[in-house]
Parts: sequence; C-alpha cells; structure tokens
Amino acid sequence: MTELRWLDRPGDQGVTWGVPWPRGAVERGTAFALSDAGGRQVPVQSWVTATWPDGSVKWSAHAAGAGAHSGHYRLEPMAEAAVPEAGAVTVTRQGDDLSVGTGVVTWTIGGGTVARSISRGSREIARNVRLVSLRQSGPTPDEDGHAARERSAGVVESVTVEQDGPVRAVVRLEGRHGDWLPFTVRLYFYAGAEQVRILHTFIWDGDPERDFLAGLGLSADVVMRDEPHDRHVRLAGSDGFLAEAVRGLTGLRRDPGEAARRAQVEGRPAGELDPEVARRLHLIPTWGDYTLDQTSADGYTLRKRTKEGHGWVTIPAGTRSAGYGYVGGVSGGLGFGLRDFWRLHPTRLDVRNAATDVATATIWLWSPSAPAMDLRFYHDGMGQDTFEEQLEGLEITYEDYEPGFGDPKGIARTHELSLRAHDATPSADELAAHAAAMNAPALLTASPERVREADVFGVWGLPDRSTPAHAEIEDRLDFLFDLYEREREQRRWYGFWDYGDVMHTYDPDRHTWRYDIGGYAWDNSELSPDLWLWLQYLRTGRADVFRFAEAMCRHTGEVDVYHLGRWKGLGSRHNVQHWGCSCKQLRISNAAYRRFYYYLTADERTGDLMDELSVPEETFLVIDPQRKVREDVYTPDRSALSVGLGTDWGSLAAAWLTRWERHGDERARDRLLGTMADIGAMPRRFLTGEGRMDLDTGRFDTSRDQISISHLSSLFGLPEMCAELIALDLDVPGFERAWLEYCRLYLAPPEQQEAETGQRLSGISLIQAHSRLTAYAAARTGDAELAAWAWRKFRLGEGDQLNRNPLQHQENWELTLVDGPRVPHPVHEAAFVSTNSAAQYGLAAIHNLVLIGKHLTAR
Repeated sequence: MTELRWLDRPGDQGVTWGVPWPRGAVERGTAFALSDAGGRQVPVQSWVTATWPDGSVKWSAHAAGAGAHSGHYRLEPMAEAAVPEAGAVTVTRQGDDLSVGTGVVTWTIGGGTVARSISRGSREIARNVRLVSLRQSGPTPDEDGHAARERSAGVVESVTVEQDGPVRAVVRLEGRHGDWLPFTVRLYFYAGAEQVRILHTFIWDGDPERDFLAGLGLSADVVMRDEPHDRHVRLAGSDGFLAEAVRGLTGLRRDPGEAARRAQVEGRPAGELDPEVARRLHLIPTWGDYTLDQTSADGYTLRKRTKEGHGWVTIPAGTRSAGYGYVGGVSGGLGFGLRDFWRLHPTRLDVRNAATDVATATIWLWSPSAPAMDLRFYHDGMGQDTFEEQLEGLEITYEDYEPGFGDPKGIARTHELSLRAHDATPSADELAAHAAAMNAPALLTASPERVREADVFGVWGLPDRSTPAHAEIEDRLDFLFDLYEREREQRRWYGFWDYGDVMHTYDPDRHTWRYDIGGYAWDNSELSPDLWLWLQYLRTGRADVFRFAEAMCRHTGEVDVYHLGRWKGLGSRHNVQHWGCSCKQLRISNAAYRRFYYYLTADERTGDLMDELSVPEETFLVIDPQRKVREDVYTPDRSALSVGLGTDWGSLAAAWLTRWERHGDERARDRLLGTMADIGAMPRRFLTGEGRMDLDTGRFDTSRDQISISHLSSLFGLPEMCAELIALDLDVPGFERAWLEYCRLYLAPPEQQEAETGQRLSGISLIQAHSRLTAYAAARTGDAELAAWAWRKFRLGEGDQLNRNPLQHQENWELTLVDGPRVPHPVHEAAFVSTNSAAQYGLAAIHNLVLIGKHLTAR
C-alpha cells in the first residue's frame, strides 16, 4: 500500500503519476486500486513502466480522471480497480476519423489536422485545430521585400492511439510543416474532463543560413453563436484577466442598465437592455481582434482592433502573463493557453474575427511580432581550421570549436498547451484556476520515505540534521538550490531555447555570468546538475525543486540533444549556443538524466528521448570524442570502437539498463552485463580508461593493458549508475571489485597508488566531487579509516590533492548585494564560481551523508 499526496496543488482534470515498488513486492499483471481520504474507491488506470531483473514491478504508472479531489489517496496492489461508472474515456473509429470522448467533450481527429472538431455534448465549440508556421528566407525583410513570410499549416501524416481508456487516452500525431519542421503532438484525455492537454514537440531541420522561423503556433476556429454583446474575450495578465466583450455595454453615454452591465462584466447573458441602448447597438463598435504579446520575461503588450484593415488600439500593458485566454460567448467557447508562457518568450496569444460567426484563437510558441528565429553560428571561426588552432581556442575561451559543428539541425523543443471546451463564459475565479492548473500541472507523489524504501536510483538518503555537521550540509544543500532559483530569476535565464538551463561560470569582474565566453556560457548538463536536482527532490519532496528539475529535464533532453541527422542521439557540450560546441557526446544525451522524470510522471515524450538511445553504442561510429587530443592512430571501426570507461560507458550503461527495465530488451541486457564482465576482466579494470568494443558482439577487448585516468570520468552519472548496478546484484564476476578498486585508488595517497598499480595516478582533480567514490568504497567494505579519509577529502583535501572547490570555505556560503554603476540593476552574488561546482558539491554531500554519515561529527 502507498499513501499519495499532491506535489503542490490538487488537480481536478485528470492526473498521471508513477510509484516505485521494492523488488519482489508486486508481480507483473497485478491490479491496483485507488481510494480517497474517505475510503471511497476512485477509478484508476494502471500500467507498468519498469521491472526489476526478477520480473517484478519496479515502477508502475497510474491515471485518475477528473472530479472533486481528495487531500490524499491510497494506492493498493492486488486489489480490483474501480472503473468509471459514467463518463469513461472512449476511443472509436468513424471512417477515416478518430473520435475520442471524455464523457464531457468529444474530439474528432482526422483530415490532416490536430482535430476536425471539438464538441461539448451536442454543441460544436471549435473546429479545424491546426498547427501554423511562418518562414522567412532571411533574418529581416529588406527594402525590396525579400525575406517575405511564407505561411504553412502543419499536416498530420500519422495517428497512433497509445492508450484508449477507460480513465486515460493518449493519441500521438506526427507530421511536418510542409517540407520542414517535423512535429509530434500528443493529446491527453481523461475521464470526465473538459480540458485536453497537448504536448507539442518540433525538431529543427532547416538550414540556419536561409531558413528563419518567423512564427510557430496552434490555431483553432471557435464557433460564435451569441450576440456580440454576449461574446467575451479573456486574456491573462500578471495577476488577473483582461475581461472584455466584443461589443461593450459599459461606459456608454446611454446606460443599458446596471443588471446588464454587471452581467456582461461577469460573462453572463446581458438580458434585456434599456431601449435607448438597444436601438443603437449597431452603432457600438465591435472589437474582433485581440493580441497579447510577451516579448520578454519582463513585459507584455496588449492591443485590439475592430477588424483587419483598421488601426490597433493599445491597452495597458503588464509584466508576466499567465498565458491563458478564452474566446466565446454565454453559450460556450474555448479556453486556450501555453504553460510557462512568459518563461518561453517570445510568445503571443491572438483572437481574430470574434465579431463574425467563427473566431480564431492562436497560441504562438514563437511570436510573429518578434524578430525571426536566427540560429546561425555566433562567430566566423576566427581562423580555427585545424585541430591545433581549435585546441588553442580551447585554452583561451574554453570553446571546443570546429567548422560546421555549431549546427542546430536536429535539436528540438517541447511545449505544453491546453484547450478547454466551455458551455458558458467562465468566471474570473475559474479562469484563474485554469491558468494555475496549466502552469503547475497536478501530480500525485509518494513520500520521500516511501520512495527510499523501494530502493530505487542508487545512493541517496533522507535529510538528516542529527548533528551540527549534518545540519550544516543540509543547510548548504538548501542554500545551493535557492541560489539556483535566485540566479535564474536575477539573470533572466528564460526564453524559447534557454529556459531550463543554467549558466556554467561566473565573471566577478563584470558581475554577470560568462554568457558570451565559449564553453563558460550555457551549462548543458556539465557535471550533472540534473542528477543533483533530482536526488535533492527525491530526498526532500520539495515542489520547487521538482519544478526546477522538470524544466531542466525538458530543456536538456530536447535542446541540447540531436534528434535527427548525423549526430542523432548525441548531445552538445556547454557553449554560448546550446548546440555550438563540436564535442558531441552521449554524456549530454545521457538517459540517466531523464529516468527520474519519466518514472515519476510516466511522460511519454521523455520515454521517446530514452528510446532514441535504443542502440547508443552505434553513435560511436559517427564521431570520435577524443579526435583532437588522441596520440594513437585510430579510425572509428565496428570491430574495435574506442569507448571511454567513464563518461562513455556510464552513459551506455544508463541507456541499456533503462531499455532493459522498460522494455525487457534482451539485447540491451546482454550488452550491459557483457561489458560489465569485460571491465572486470581487463588487467587494469576501470583504471584502463578506454576499451575497444566490437559493435556486432557488444563486448570489449579484455586484453588492453594500460592506465589512463580522467577527472571527468566519474562526473556524468558513472558513480550513480555503478552503485545502482551493484545494488541490483546481477551476479557479474569482477565488476564490483573493479569499481571498488577505482573508488579506493582515485584519491588514495600517491604511495598507495604506486604500490598497487606500479605508478602514481595522474590527472587527479575535483577532489570534493570524487570524495563520494572513496565514501562508497568505505561503505561497501566497512573500512572506517577509508570513511574518515573520504570525509577529509570532502571537507578540505590535503597536499597535492587540495580541495580547490571554493564551496569548501565557510565564508563562501553567503550572499553579497552588488549595486552601482557597473551593474544594470542590483544583484545578490555568491562567492562561488560555477554552477557545476555547486552540482558536484550537492552530489558529493548527498552521497557522503548516506555512505559515511556516522563519520560526520560536529567540529
């Protein structure tokens, strides 16, 4: 049995969530029952998202429909699930169309559009729901009119029913915007819901030198049946809504009557009007077009006009719109919106032709008012035509440049939208609730204690303030997350391609992050902030940590990774532009960063991202990550492919394990277990640094005898994956011994390294981060001396292995207000230099707290 609570807000339009189970506790095929706080059975739909090696359920996913919410719920396995008595989700074929009903609304899908029609009961609310785009041949139109905009509609080429009820249905649509921009749209339907969630993903496949996206959006035509003064437009501002009628009755020279005025403002039928007004209605302008344009994270503008061909009238502007709107009348209309509207600027909401029989509502993911999207590389290469010159560039700007590699072709972006069919104009309170639900979708969660009991995701533990040392570390973990949030807000880390990422390194002289300096700009998962944030959420259950990690998962999985083209399956290292670096590696597309969100939410798009890595080893044929620094002669070859045993194999292992536990993929299992055994059989095991893999067999050459250490090997999920694999007790000879050897020796005194390996290890760095390896070895072997050594390394280090992470010093855990002529506005600065040093402190702290907690005594 599992107790469930809401993450941050209850939901009433349907919810999907995931629950972990201890190994052997729940057999596959087991039914689940859901009950509310009063013990009443709630209809639930359940499915398995991962299994343990013994075949028992590791993660299950569940969906509940719309309706009154309970404060908490109870999920029980081995119990009969309740089914909806009425209003179940139904999916039926009607000729070439698909009809999906929730018991409240019915969507008819077909004809190459997102939806032919949306009805509520017998009344059609909207029709022709479609994707639209605008394309330019240049960044700006010139005097001769070149770069004129070409408008096209997205054409749906395939429709797939992924789930068909009775509580939840999912329909996947795939297509293209003419000859470019492939897209995937998922429609989510819940029993009893009037709202349908839309998940839209598009992949950029244009030529950045000649293709400029000038607009991307979703449009729907809304049937307008009521008199113009009983038609309403609502657009969300920063707090409330712009609430206007198409033909206003307030403020006129003649009074239509207080009841009529009040009714119109509240969205109800105006009723009988004063005759002096009624006979002059045709002389009151009708306002058919409205636009809310969010051009930045700090401001939106509002304007309206009577119709096309006439001038716009400005409306008081605001700061951050909630991104939700309504157009319709007292007999029904359409609610529409975009999650994270202001965070993903430039965005726009449009209403057109509201005074006619059919209005059009458009949610613009890229506003046509903004300059066209320009994805050209940001510099001309500066003569870096050879590896030697490129390595020199790396020495000065930390940018790994190579001609042709700063190409965005294949990157993606996912947006979440909402369409809601209303039977009347919603009240202000209802609209506010709908906007809030869209921007923070409801999620049921198990407690951190319950998730910890399931023994998932390797080494982590619950917050512990039992000693002053423990409390200090917990305070610092909280400090670091709060700092991440503060920096995102202070520095406005928002925007279409940027939201969800953080910057890499700070420039204390300019009092800003190094947004314009090579590899010091966007972080792109460098040193695994994703892992730290997810583990911090698991242990605390904090909603703010979840939302931050969710945004990062959406960004890093889409924007920083290639989803088609020559680098499909690989990600880009940190850079001024997310796709700018020539280092294309699995360490960025790492499945280890996605698994948390997928298992906690059962999000199908995140599942797609991990499925893109079904054969991750094949990516090593595309590009040699070490090509610029390799001293030996090497060409990628299927029979002897170079694979690093750190970042490379850790990423492969994450992809294989995820594929095995999600799909029961025997090929992935065999490659995982086989390479684990091979590493254990190598003469130098993990210290070998690099293995040669035969892609056809999926096995390493075990005869390679060398020692090669990299400070990065263990900083992209390898410690977490190895700990999780060892905990699975997979009976792979030599693997645990190999990993414990590496963990013991990396930070061991040079004399011990030499005694055991015949040489002192070089390349030792990032002492604090690697202290968690020492702690792991201490915990697995029960070596108290080694645990004490790990604690010293975590705190200070010594000698040649001095801990240089600035976060080691007490005085660095403070904020300083900087205000003056050198900063555009006051900011709070911390005395650390990079976000990834924060992430590595966080991971090291979480691991050390669990592994050697008893050694963390008060100072």
